[in-house]
Amino acid sequence: MSYDFAPLFRTAIGFDRLARLADHAAQVSSAPSYPPYNIEKAGDDSYVLTMAVAGFGPDDIDVSTQDNTLLVSGRLAEQNDGREVLHRGIATRAFERRFVLADHIQVEGADLSNGLLQIAVRRVVPEALKPRRIPVGARQLSAPANDVVTAGEHAA
Repeated sequence: MSYDFAPLFRTAIGFDRLARLADHAAQVSSAPSYPPYNIEKAGDDSYVLTMAVAGFGPDDIDVSTQDNTLLVSGRLAEQNDGREVLHRGIATRAFERRFVLADHIQVEGADLSNGLLQIAVRRVVPEALKPRRIPVGARQLSAPANDVVTAGEHAA
């Protein structure tokens, strides 16, 4: 599915990335749902991505960013301790999840505790892009002396 953003871009410049994000979101909506995750807003400019990765350890998970994409992948090493599994209800299959990051989003860190991987991200806007106030000065404009007509005088 593709959207036509042409009417929105008639008065905007440089927002073609929005169209790519919308197309990517449409593709991701049909992606597999393992492992389950939450995205929470933790503050004005901070977010936490929480993924349920029971059975995975810190060495089994890779978190990386590239080109405004957060990639989280997990792969378990083969464990053969001689036990026969009669029922497997805990999924320990390999996974890969991609999340599109907005401009100026930085990953601050990741923590794995109690089977939950939490990835902290923050929006950091560079000083050059922050709104700034432009002072407005007042300058006296004076007319040339020979063109000034004072009250009571008539121009010849």
